[in-house]
Amino acid sequence: MNKTKFTEKLKDGVSVKEIEEFTRKHTTEVFSVLAIIIATASSSWDFFTGPKTTIFFTALGCVLAVLFPVPIERGLKQFYNFVFKQDKNTQMIVGAVKVVIAIFIPFILFGLIGLLAGSSYHYFVRQGQILSQNAPRKQGHSPEPGEHD
Repeated sequence: MNKTKFTEKLKDGVSVKEIEEFTRKHTTEVFSVLAIIIATASSSWDFFTGPKTTIFFTALGCVLAVLFPVPIERGLKQFYNFVFKQDKNTQMIVGAVKVVIAIFIPFILFGLIGLLAGSSYHYFVRQGQILSQNAPRKQGHSPEPGEHD
């Protein structure tokens, strides 16, 4: 979207129809964002559990995903493939369950976010290592001593 179109949209506002279409198209994402916002408020103001538990479970999920990347990634793929294969009503039920979990036990939601973060971290570290190993080497003297140095 170009800048003039974007500023026109800001001036005109967004219609209810556009919001409904966006929500139908991105049901899982909308519920996830809503659940994260609610979970943040719930844990920040100690509604049921405090921020210490939330931070602990986020870190625990991240560490587990970095230490055990293959089973965690397999489980996350199975979960999200299951959700995306369902019809919209089932996706809305799963989204509503996420919101309820966000209100009452937000550390579970943040544990899942930690798993996603750790899995992503592991993926990008491995990707960077593979790219650096496959990068073309400069000809000439290398900083590491070779076989004939």
